[in-house]
Amino acid sequence: MTRKILVTSALPYANGSIHLGHMVEHIQTDVWVRFQKLRGHECHYCCADDTHGTPVMLAAQKQGIAPEDMIAKVREEHLADFTGFHIGYDNYYSTHSPENKQFSEQIYRALKANGKIESRVIEQLFDPEKQMFLPDRFVKGECPKCHAQDQYGDNCEVCGTTYSPTELINPYSAVSGAKPELRESEHFFFKLGECAGYLKEWTSGNNPHDGKPHLQAEALNKMKEWLGEGEETTLSDWDISRDAPYFGFEIPDAPGKYFYVWLDAPVGYMASFKNLCDRIGVDFDEYFKADSQTEMYHFIGKDILYFHALFWPAMLHFSGHRAPTGVYAHGFLTVDGQKMSKSRGTFITAKSYLEQGLNPEWMRYYIAAKLNSKIEDIDLNLQDFISRVNSDLVGKYVNIAARASGFIAKRFEGRLKDVSGSALLAKLAAESDTIAEQYENREYARALRDIMALADAVNEYVDANKPWELAKQEGQDERLHEVCSELINAFTMLTAYLAPVLPQTAANAARFLNLDAITWANTRETLGEHAINKYEHLMQRVEQKQVDDLIEANKQSIQTTPASAAEEGKYEKVAEQASFDDFMKIDMRVAKVLNCEAVEGSTKLLKFDLDFGFEKRIIFSGIAASYPNPAELNGRMVIAVANFAPRKMAKFGVSEGMILSAATAEGKLKLLDVDAGAQPGDKVG
Repeated sequence: MTRKILVTSALPYANGSIHLGHMVEHIQTDVWVRFQKLRGHECHYCCADDTHGTPVMLAAQKQGIAPEDMIAKVREEHLADFTGFHIGYDNYYSTHSPENKQFSEQIYRALKANGKIESRVIEQLFDPEKQMFLPDRFVKGECPKCHAQDQYGDNCEVCGTTYSPTELINPYSAVSGAKPELRESEHFFFKLGECAGYLKEWTSGNNPHDGKPHLQAEALNKMKEWLGEGEETTLSDWDISRDAPYFGFEIPDAPGKYFYVWLDAPVGYMASFKNLCDRIGVDFDEYFKADSQTEMYHFIGKDILYFHALFWPAMLHFSGHRAPTGVYAHGFLTVDGQKMSKSRGTFITAKSYLEQGLNPEWMRYYIAAKLNSKIEDIDLNLQDFISRVNSDLVGKYVNIAARASGFIAKRFEGRLKDVSGSALLAKLAAESDTIAEQYENREYARALRDIMALADAVNEYVDANKPWELAKQEGQDERLHEVCSELINAFTMLTAYLAPVLPQTAANAARFLNLDAITWANTRETLGEHAINKYEHLMQRVEQKQVDDLIEANKQSIQTTPASAAEEGKYEKVAEQASFDDFMKIDMRVAKVLNCEAVEGSTKLLKFDLDFGFEKRIIFSGIAASYPNPAELNGRMVIAVANFAPRKMAKFGVSEGMILSAATAEGKLKLLDVDAGAQPGDKVG
């Protein structure tokens, strides 16, 4: 049975570049959509830029252009980045569109008619310097629950609590830094608290198509916390209006009042789909009417779960529309075990990755190989990235075609032998349903592990049958033809399994295999006596220098890109508060540099031979870019952490500590000085 499915990714905000954190979500979504299409289902993938709000308005003012001009430019940049990573949207639109205005007003009027909208006079924080009311995200201060510093005015990124900006402790304007004043203003509210009964039922319910829950288990637990137990609820009514000046849609019959961006942003899913429907002739109402039998899935980050699993289903249901079939959240991306950092060059933009010439399918594969159906953070370990891509994609997968295609071309006029009775191919075909179920359930890591296990089996078959030796033996032509034909068929099946993750490689492989396209049917069917084309290499290996250059390019990007007052200052934000006891756990000692030298095979590391007084140690430090002549450091005193566990540095050796340095605003690392008189082994404190 052909399913009808609408799929969306969260809308990127039109006031920043696309980075690899964004790509986690859009790759996850794209893999799922491509899998559905490979299976023959009618699946539409829509997205758009989220364009409204004060940040966009202020950014456009700073550039001296109209917001409409800025968001049009940003949309083209975003779409280029996503297209570069082979994200196959059916429509990539903008929330600043006539369709979105129409649907936002329509939903608002329906909610109002349903008694779910009311107006109230509230006290709101006002910036006396900028003469404007401050949106939630432009007020910062101390979290009223966990007391984390520099938290936004709508929710705490440390403990996850949601609150109003007026509840922040010691608030300040993120626009000017001024202390905000309380002023009265009429605002419009969506009575979310009245929707709690429906939301408790929906969040804990299952969709009718396959009986699967609307939400993941972790998300449902969070919903229970937010919704409360029994008849009671902790839900607050939702302020859906903002005061002028504001870039967005004006609320009907309320001059000077605008829809809050979080009202019209999810409506952007509808608008983008409507734009697609009008273009290709699909029935929009079939997908959004209250009794729709179609499916609708939203892929989002865990930080916006509150909006998508509470506000959005309630808005849809109480305005006479269908609710989502499923909302799938994912975790955040870390790089080498830490938050993405501009000073370390690991805040990697999609554009820089593409401009450095790295294959986007390397990253698609690596991210997919980390993803499962749970709300878990995933880590991009750059050394593991190199190793896994080279081992799995080049060493195991692509080489199968490379090792067999030459013999088929030279010895058998490019035509395969019918090997439909092959036990090897039967083994690969037998996994089709299992791998399909894993893709369906978003268990990509498990699917790719199983696919690579099949690739291992194929490579074991290569080693056992040694086609290069068969080619030298008289009377073995038929066996050589059979073995190589099995390998080309196996490569075709593996390609079909990998096609959702590697769409460009699959397209190139289809041309080599002389097929119109790769489909999921290729996971089960053999090619028969089929003619193939000349093989051309499908994928190169990742080189260490490419990754090093990528990190360096992202360090340089922050040196040439000035930060705005509303975004990020010259210096990195002070870390979370630490106790004196935390500090005393770190044993810092003075050490003398006996010898410092560059590390062969690395553009980042220097090797230090250090005298701590009580013993000598070797420490590797990633400061080579700041000290091109390492010998000049010989004889210098440095400060090093002496009680860190030894750490293996890839192929270079073991580092027995860490040398302290200062990260400058320009991205350089500078060793800390030690005053005259300090001796090796002296404790720092």
